[in-house]
Amino acid sequence: MAHRPSTYPASLYRAQVGRRETYPPIEGDLSADVAIVGAGFTGLSTALHLSEKGVRVVVLDACEPGWGASGRNGGQVNAGFKLEPGDIVRILGPERGRRMVELGDRAPAYVGEIIRRYGISCGYAHKGTVRAVRKPSELDLLKRSAHDWASFGVPLKLLARDETAAEIGGGDYAGAILDGRGASVNPLAYSLGLAAAAVKLGARIHGDSRVLRIAKAGAGHWALTTGKGTVKATNVVLAMNGYVDGAWPGLSRQVIPVFTGIAATARLPDHIASQILPNRQVVYESSWRVLYYRVDSENRLLMGGPSPQRDTGQRDDYAYLVRATEHIFPGLRGVEWDYFWNGQVAVTKDHLPKLFEPAEGVIAAFGYNGRGIAMGTSMGRIVAERILGSREEDLDIPMKPADAYRMKSFWRPAAELSILRDRLRDRMAGLK
Repeated sequence: MAHRPSTYPASLYRAQVGRRETYPPIEGDLSADVAIVGAGFTGLSTALHLSEKGVRVVVLDACEPGWGASGRNGGQVNAGFKLEPGDIVRILGPERGRRMVELGDRAPAYVGEIIRRYGISCGYAHKGTVRAVRKPSELDLLKRSAHDWASFGVPLKLLARDETAAEIGGGDYAGAILDGRGASVNPLAYSLGLAAAAVKLGARIHGDSRVLRIAKAGAGHWALTTGKGTVKATNVVLAMNGYVDGAWPGLSRQVIPVFTGIAATARLPDHIASQILPNRQVVYESSWRVLYYRVDSENRLLMGGPSPQRDTGQRDDYAYLVRATEHIFPGLRGVEWDYFWNGQVAVTKDHLPKLFEPAEGVIAAFGYNGRGIAMGTSMGRIVAERILGSREEDLDIPMKPADAYRMKSFWRPAAELSILRDRLRDRMAGLK
């Protein structure tokens, strides 16, 4: 695999962060209790939680902290998982399923707790989530979700068509759920805040340090080799998520990396911005078209959704997101757009996150299916608990590897076909 550039994409998040700490590549030989591969939410949260306990940690990233999806996503801190609570209980059983659902319930609040504990400046706003559907036939999905969560003591408010329009300030949605647990952040600023907090507690983080090889180094130790150095550690954490490569054989077959893109407008005038999401919740759709959007503290609308399945920052590649915005908010026709970027999220076959140990002393954690901010942060805590001695049965996530994708070489054209199919449905529904 070709070496990735270490520079961040020219996103709104990068512009808002401004000056930042740098993390030089590893040089020479280091030793640690734990070596972590990947400086995204999972790796940085793991490093932070271990460092709180005085564990010697070294984090290695092929690029920079937050360079991948952790610094490129929609900034939505949403509760739960891709699946409904009832589905999770059915798959995992009553006891493990209940604990998994409760973890998803608590995860957004835990992000807020971490941000407050370490004073991370990342534009955190706890305003809630609106989950919308486009067709009346999809309302049953929302009713089922509200019923499932109610059985866990979590009240969600079902919104009728007119109530949905009032909350969003536009669109022609059949209905929605209002979920007070949701929040938003600048995810790159949050990632860099996690990194700074971990370093302050003693962790070492090295960018531009792609791990080329992981091998046993005597009894109870592993050696991680990069282009310029080696880390010898007792435990290894594999936390690459959608940017997994060949550092550990077979791991990349357990996820599909899917690109999703975001377009950000210029600052909107107050009289326009105040009419869009007036209560400042984040929004995501549960329909064939998956859009997600919010208005940030600078009065910019960030619209996320389907993207070409390759790295791109070219405006023409985001024409669909611009058209979708103008369809939902006609008053934004003709506004300026300042930023376009995309990144890869990790999709698992059952749409649940994965935690398992492929070898003694090695733990892998990945697969958030678009819920990485909340779940990656909580996963880091869980990984740290395991390394510190927690029993498998005491963890909030069951330890089980993902099912491998057998025809992974076809994922990219399949994803492109899926996007084309959904855009055809859009055209039939009136979105040109």
